[in-house]
Amino acid sequence: MLGQGWTYKNTLAIEEDDSDLSDNFIVKTCQKFIPVTSSYCGDQFITKQNGVWKATPLLLTVAVIELSDIAFAVDSIPAVFGVTRDPFIVFTSNLFAILGLRSLYRLISEGMSDLEYLQPSIGVVLGFIGFKMILDYFGIHVSTEASLGVVATCLSAGVLLSLLTKSE
Repeated sequence: MLGQGWTYKNTLAIEEDDSDLSDNFIVKTCQKFIPVTSSYCGDQFITKQNGVWKATPLLLTVAVIELSDIAFAVDSIPAVFGVTRDPFIVFTSNLFAILGLRSLYRLISEGMSDLEYLQPSIGVVLGFIGFKMILDYFGIHVSTEASLGVVATCLSAGVLLSLLTKSE
């Protein structure tokens, strides 16, 4: 829990990291449009200082988190195009990713520490999707069913291998 004496530079640090995010592009852009106080005002997003309504660093933090969610969703579009060319599926999968991943973040972050082979399997999946896009450029099409099979196999293998080595 953050105390009242914390400045907004300290509060944007994630998991007690001493990173100074006051020079962050998103933070600077938000500060251009939204006047921000230098300290928290309890759990309020907006406060009145000297007769002027100002955002607290808590609101700025929420804005940064939301904008980073959008950046990650846009970043995942090529991966979705690796599976399908249907624009409806691409749009809805990214929409659901934005809406649902934050609620699963805690579960995923705690589970990732136990699954040591999941990250390499995700790397294999991303390599496969890149290779599939290169093949598609040269006119060789890999079916959606085959793509989903490779993705499911790689992720399942990473999870199972992690669980098997953990139990030993």
